[in-house]
Amino acid sequence: MDIGVKYLFIRRWESFVPNAPLPIAFFYTDDPGGVSVVPKQEGHACFLAQLGGVRKGEPLAFERESLGCSGGKRYLGFSQELMPGFEYFLSCGIPGKLEGERYKQSPELVREFIRNSPVFTAPARYAVFKRWDTLDETDEPVAVFFDVAPDVLAALFTLANYDEPSPHGVIAPFCAGCGAIVGYPYTEAQSEHPRAVLGMFDISARPFVRKETLSFAIPMKKFVRMMVNMEESFLITDSWQRVKNRL
Repeated sequence: MDIGVKYLFIRRWESFVPNAPLPIAFFYTDDPGGVSVVPKQEGHACFLAQLGGVRKGEPLAFERESLGCSGGKRYLGFSQELMPGFEYFLSCGIPGKLEGERYKQSPELVREFIRNSPVFTAPARYAVFKRWDTLDETDEPVAVFFDVAPDVLAALFTLANYDEPSPHGVIAPFCAGCGAIVGYPYTEAQSEHPRAVLGMFDISARPFVRKETLSFAIPMKKFVRMMVNMEESFLITDSWQRVKNRL
């Protein structure tokens, strides 16, 4: 990536949205270089919890066996498989055999949901996650995602729609937490007109993120446009200044 883009965003972000966390970027590679690879997981492990070190500035690389959740493997593109009985798991369950999450009304709706959900195959062995300030010139991010509270989320949402003729520059698909920050942003990045993704509504994932935040993910092409637009957008107005004063 152009390292100048990295530093330009940091300067503008700190100027217009002070005290807000930097985003996490991700990309796929067959050579993670010096980035630590998360070891094989024994038992269940939520991908959202595994990202804790990345939020602190410690880059991590994930391969298929690094993920202790079938949903994480699917939404990161390492597997298309679903757990047996998934349509019952996501809905009503099977009495005496499987407790249902009750996120969907019926198994039939889950099957239709699966048919309409995008899937992709990871283009390389590793998915690497780095906080924005730890990126280097050899990295080529696919997308970035933020964990943000409402005021900062409002800024990102408005900026994402700033140069869009449609009112739908941001989507909020029903999906797992990892789908909102990796799966959907990755598939949007392949589009000629990528949209930002609002998420982290997954009840099962909520315990692994701060209670006052949601996620906001942006394909890289759109993210660069948003950064360029900052200095001519609402961020220079008194309206934003009133919000900025309480960040």
